[in-house]
Amino acid sequence: MTGEPGAKRTPQERADGQDDLFGLEGREREESLAWMREHLSLMRESAYGQRVYYWIFGVAIVVGLAVHVGGFLLRSSATTEPVVLAGDVLYSLGFALWTGVVVAIFVQIWPDTKKRQFKRALDAYEAAVGRQGRVRAGRAPDRAGAEQG
Repeated sequence: MTGEPGAKRTPQERADGQDDLFGLEGREREESLAWMREHLSLMRESAYGQRVYYWIFGVAIVVGLAVHVGGFLLRSSATTEPVVLAGDVLYSLGFALWTGVVVAIFVQIWPDTKKRQFKRALDAYEAAVGRQGRVRAGRAPDRAGAEQG
């Protein structure tokens, strides 16, 4: 097409290298970009951090415990076989869900968190040792942006 603002682009034109933000154009696109600029640090933290895991695990524990308790109550109060079976299934599924989350936290999330803590501590140590080495050699330590100007 012509490339004018507001002109509809074909999928081929978008694939040819023109940037596309969720298929938005014009004012919607500019508003979305402005919102993303304002919330960039939160978006990076969500994209690269563990926040998504924490939310999913939190919801899974709550749902798993609720289904587990509901299955137990249904199983213990039911008198007919199909309802008892449904209670057993819910009880087992709820138990499996929340205990699976607990296991995943202890096997995956907690060790990864500790690794990140150790990595940050090592990075801080190496940065401090590097600054001390430069000071001893007669050079002033680098300051953020001081030598880039």
